Amino acid sequence: MSLDDRPAAHGMLPVDGDTEVYWEEWGRADGVPALYLHGGPGGGLGRSAYRQRFDLDRMRVVGLEQRGCGRSTPHASDPSVPLTRQTTAHLVEDVERLRQHLGIESWVVDGVSWGSTLALAHAQAHPQRVLGIVLFAVTTTSRQEVDWITEGVGAVFPEAWDRFARHAEAAEIGYRRGEGRLVEAYATLLESPDPAVRDAASWEWARWEDTHVSIGAGGVHSDPRWQDDRFRHAFLRLTAHYWSHDGFCDPPLLDRTELLRDIPAVLIHGRRDISSPVVTAWELHRRWPGSQLVVDEGDGHGGASMVQRWRAANDALAGRFGG
Repeated sequence: MSLDDRPAAHGMLPVDGDTEVYWEEWGRADGVPALYLHGGPGGGLGRSAYRQRFDLDRMRVVGLEQRGCGRSTPHASDPSVPLTRQTTAHLVEDVERLRQHLGIESWVVDGVSWGSTLALAHAQAHPQRVLGIVLFAVTTTSRQEVDWITEGVGAVFPEAWDRFARHAEAAEIGYRRGEGRLVEAYATLLESPDPAVRDAASWEWARWEDTHVSIGAGGVHSDPRWQDDRFRHAFLRLTAHYWSHDGFCDPPLLDRTELLRDIPAVLIHGRRDISSPVVTAWELHRRWPGSQLVVDEGDGHGGASMVQRWRAANDALAGRFGG
């Protein structure tokens, strides 16, 4: 690892009982503070490529690995780790605790995919702590969105969805298509005491994930991260948990947009995003006069062109708040 690949600071922050979350910091200590919230739930920070979406000569960029994933502990890949304190409200509390720990008064908040749900929840809970928002692949994790990504989009990929649903039906847990939510069936399978059941369910969901994000991404490719059992089990266990509870967002985030009225925002979304159709970003923009909607006609659930727009949005906010 070169010096440029080392964060300026990093650490483990105790947040709740034996729970600690990993954080890292890049850029100028006196720069415009910015928080990056990763996707998933359970995606982690990876190799920290997110920092390239910010001008580190002008910004102080903080990355947080949400509880249960990445370097945060305890890790959700361990089936003995309970998920009772895994809710969006707990994650928002973690974000606020980190802000206080770092002595940051307010910051620009960036959220990607699921991270955009968390960014909105944080901003609605603490609007005075948010300078501006950049959302990439916008989601609010409403029931409608969850049911679409786990069932409705099967109309586009019927062969892959049939396999996804048949696995849950064959597991003899009482699920039958049309008689229950598939996401709840998989949440049950991923909590099974039988490690073989959990492993098989994680691989089926991984295949489904690779399929529904394929449009705009050059076709179906297996995400290499799935080969890491620890990553795969934590990612999909957490995803099933949060999605089966509609993101723990009650009332829905779209019904609380008045709390965001004084916060500038850029919402970046791909027209070809089948996983999360652009209607969610549009509805959020329509209810949030201070937001700018940027629809990339060529990209899906992320892509090179969207990333360029992401960097431009952060550059604009750095200029606005950089004094």
